[in-house]
Amino acid sequence: MRISGKTKVCFIVADPIEHVKTPEKFNALCQEEGIDAVMVPAHVHSDCLESFVKSLSSMRNLAGFIVTVPHKTAMSHLCDQLTADARCAQATNVVRRTSDGRYHGYILDGKGFVAGLRENGFEPKGRSVYLVGSGGAASAIAFALAEENVALITIFNRTVKKAEELVLSIKKEHPNIEVVLGSNNPAGHELVVNATSLGLKNDDPLPFDTGELTKEQLVADIIMDPSETQLLKKAKSLGCMVQPGLPMLNNQLRLMIKTLGL
Repeated sequence: MRISGKTKVCFIVADPIEHVKTPEKFNALCQEEGIDAVMVPAHVHSDCLESFVKSLSSMRNLAGFIVTVPHKTAMSHLCDQLTADARCAQATNVVRRTSDGRYHGYILDGKGFVAGLRENGFEPKGRSVYLVGSGGAASAIAFALAEENVALITIFNRTVKKAEELVLSIKKEHPNIEVVLGSNNPAGHELVVNATSLGLKNDDPLPFDTGELTKEQLVADIIMDPSETQLLKKAKSLGCMVQPGLPMLNNQLRLMIKTLGL
């Protein structure tokens, strides 16, 4: 890539940062499309996120940020404006800097996830969904699935209060969708989704009890590295259909470029 004084800069912000796959894919797509922009990884601890973001608002060649674990919820509070779906999810994974230094927040995770499901031959409408997590990505996926008119969303999270808040939030926006709190058992659901960070490390515990998974279920994970998490390995061994995390990213790349105004 050629980088000049005209090159727009975008940061991907995460903690940890080593697992992210977005920069190589984003930069390759920009090069392919002749877009003069570059994405750079920024390893930022939660305690420093606000100062990091505010300090860059005066950087005139800053296109914005791509935001991932664990900053999606916190970043939404640092934006000057949010789209309706980002406001509902209380999370953002794309932030565009406007010409006057303001930050506009967007959430594309849910759209990318649903597109990945369809690529995998799974139509979400009318299906029952078991979702683990209640953070930024989980919220975005839950709202996107609700918009696709799934029949049921069961939320399981280690912190029950956060799961309850997400259930109430979805019910408020989508009163026609059945949304309930669940246990660590995903039995009886057609789509099972891990939307937590469990799986980034090989010694992470599984996000839920896999003892009653069946081959009729599709098990999806949003973790991108490793591409096949321990959860997906276990699900495959039980005959389940599986979906890794990369389709969610791949289906967002062009949307990211467009959203950043590149």
